[in-house]
Amino acid sequence: MIARRLGRVPSTISREISRHGGEAEYRAATADAAAWQAAKRPKPCRLATHPRLCAVVAAKLRADWSPQQIAAWLMTTYPDEPAMHVSHETIYRTLYVQARGALKKELTAHLRRRRVMRRSRRATTRGHGQGQLVDIVSISERPASANDRAVPGHWEGDLLAGTKTSQIATLVERHSRYVLLVRVPARDTATVVQALARRVQRLPASLKQSLTWDRGKEMARHKQFTVATDVQVYFCDPHSPWQRGSNENTNGLLRQYFPKGMDLTNITQRQLDAVALKLNTRPRETLNWQTPAQAFATAGASTD
Repeated sequence: MIARRLGRVPSTISREISRHGGEAEYRAATADAAAWQAAKRPKPCRLATHPRLCAVVAAKLRADWSPQQIAAWLMTTYPDEPAMHVSHETIYRTLYVQARGALKKELTAHLRRRRVMRRSRRATTRGHGQGQLVDIVSISERPASANDRAVPGHWEGDLLAGTKTSQIATLVERHSRYVLLVRVPARDTATVVQALARRVQRLPASLKQSLTWDRGKEMARHKQFTVATDVQVYFCDPHSPWQRGSNENTNGLLRQYFPKGMDLTNITQRQLDAVALKLNTRPRETLNWQTPAQAFATAGASTD
């Protein structure tokens, strides 16, 4: 009845009552005062006000546990002690905001990625919006032959970023892991699509089956690419880099030649071809120690 009169769901009312003493002891004035107290900002740091919890978290960090692992372990190890529970985001904030005075900055050396600050996903993508991707075809509709790598001609693509908005386009053939590198002077969709189409058009028809890309706005003109090359573009799910596993692995290998922070503006297509040749002529365990070039040549011959 209370929920109905206040326009709330019953669970909201039951939680409010249970939080403040239950039906027998609930007092509106006391609950109101507690609500205002809880709303005060800034709140005291949880790890600073719970020394035992702080000590346990610090010990686990020194053992190279991630904040997510620590938070989950605390919940299962101390199920009946709320004072020993803390979220992984609180651990991160306490590490990166030293004014909280609970965890020493040196503990950040035990994190997987040793960033100098903690940023949200939204903050790291600000200014690099996804753009307008219209009429995209999801990776879930990609042919089974592409998924199991049985048939050659299915490609994965991405942009490898450098400094000053410089980048190169990378293409990896899923069956053979054969790599193509394409010079891209600008990141806008017209430039990227034109450069990719020009390179893909030179491939044999049998090796032009599909292209899988992430949801970057540089492929907003994917329909023009498909018209120019007769290659259907499939888009990964948001924030799912593993759906282009071959491409992600190749980009990691390319960092040996194009490390993060390098200006790629003056890299020539001849230099890109030389690096691609190195990758394509290395034997790969996943290919039974064939080279990608050998597997690609065999794939091309078998589909002729």
